[in-house]
Formats: sequence, structure tokens, C-alpha cells
Amino acid sequence: MAPPHRNSHHISRPTRRSLLAGVAAFGALGAVGCSRVATASGTNGGDLLDRLRAAGVVRLGIAGEVPFGYIDKNGELTGEAPELAKVIFKRLGVDRVQPVPTEFGSLIPGLNSQQFDVVAAGMYVTPERCEQVIFADPDYQMPDAFVVRKGNPLGLRDYRDAFAKKARIATGTGYAQIEHAIEAGYRRGDILIVPDQVAGLNAVEAGRVDFFTATAVTSRLVVRTSRKAEATKAFTPIIDGKPQLAGGAFAFRPTETKLRDAFNVELHKMKKGGEVFRILEPFGFTETEMTDLTAKELCGG
Repeated sequence: MAPPHRNSHHISRPTRRSLLAGVAAFGALGAVGCSRVATASGTNGGDLLDRLRAAGVVRLGIAGEVPFGYIDKNGELTGEAPELAKVIFKRLGVDRVQPVPTEFGSLIPGLNSQQFDVVAAGMYVTPERCEQVIFADPDYQMPDAFVVRKGNPLGLRDYRDAFAKKARIATGTGYAQIEHAIEAGYRRGDILIVPDQVAGLNAVEAGRVDFFTATAVTSRLVVRTSRKAEATKAFTPIIDGKPQLAGGAFAFRPTETKLRDAFNVELHKMKKGGEVFRILEPFGFTETEMTDLTAKELCGG
């Protein structure tokens, strides 16, 4: 599949209803996806790539999050990760992708319990996750940003500033931003966990929290049509005392190194030719968010 042209995907602010409707539209596929795929052999890096080629389809775990992986208003699978997957897997000899919608916190358990073949949700590579799955190299790098009420009445800039001002915080289920906030002093119990970015925006608009934290691109997109909220300037969170950009990548079962390595080969070709940016740009990504980070660096190895 040829990469999408610039502006080929119009991104509008999703509603909770539209996200749920998208999942419902793919209910039958989700039911199929919940049937476990055959367990791969760990010998010589696994045989999943060969089996996917034979089947002609790969199941992608997504979490209904704009712009990373979601079902659009027309019931079509899209997002930065699925669009990359369509191109890369076709070049690997697998013509079709099939979405398996789930909650973000269920992506790694679902992958490792054989409910789908690959996580295609823009998942951050972290040392904790690297103990459970293997990652391709990141296709993007990303700072954080806050969703705040218009005018940013508390003048929030980053987590330490927010903690010092005793600002009430919300973030999404399973988001890496939970640990970013804890690093700055928040207790886990202080953080309101909501299902998605739309629920986070609603919490800010309703005054239940002072800010919702997410990736910079998520924050930018979710406030586009809001009259009550805006996104703060992006910033790099402090991890273990040092500024650290996060990187999002595809995740694979630990036995499937052959598939992960083949995926990386195609991904690196696309990075070199600028194709990754051309695919991600319509979803709100900028050139500064393209990256040469590796999974090994982000896993801490």
C-alpha cells in the first residue's frame, strides 16, 4: 500500500461515543481476534512471520487512541501505527491487517496471551515493558504536554511545577505519564485515571482536575475544537534526574525476534527515505518528533 498523501487523513476531535462506536463497528473482528492465535515456536527467532505470510493477514492490537491507532468515523482502521503497519507488513509479504480493539492497559497481556500478533498503538518503550515484550525501534519520539483550562490559570509548565502548585492531575489508563508524575512527587493515589484523552479533556473542562497529561501530539489534537481548554507548551519529563524523551514503537512477543528484526529492516529503510514522516505528518506529528532512538537505548540495555 502506498503511503497516504499529505492531509489524506482529516483528524477531528473524537467523542467518547465515536470511539465506542468504532469499537462496536469492529465487534465481529474483535471477537475473531479474541480467539487465540497459534503459539509460536521460540526456535530460531519464532515462526510467526512465516505463518502470517501464509495466512495473508496480521492482527493488530489497538487501543482506540487518536492519533496512534483507532477506528475512524467511517469504521476504518487508521492512525500512525496502523498506517505504518499496512505498508511494512505488505512489504514483508502480508497483505492485510485486522484490528483487535482493546483497552490500552490490556495491550501487553493481550499480545502475550495470543489474542493478536503485534501491538500497533504507538506504545512508549520503557524498561518495565521491555521485561514483558520486545520492541521494534521507535517510529517517533515525543515530549509531554498538559491539557489545561483556557489561559492556563495556574501557569503550569511541567510536572514539578504542577506538584509544587498542588495542581490536580488526570491521565489515561496505562499511560507512561503516570510514572512521569510520580517521579515529580505525585502519589499514585493522587492521580485520576480516566479511560482516554477525551475523558481527560472532559475532566479539565468540568473543573474536576487542573490538568490532564498525555503526549504532546495527543494534547494538541484533543483540544483542537475545545472552547474551554488548551494545550501547554511541550516539555521533556525528568526521569531518574535526567531529561528523557520517550519513543513509541511496535511491540512483539519475546519469542518473535525474527519478525521484529524483519520489521526493523523495513522501518529503517522508510526512515532513511523520509517515508515514515510522510505517513505520520497527517496525524499531527512534526519533523522534530522523528527519531533515531533505538529500543535498546530506551530499554536501558
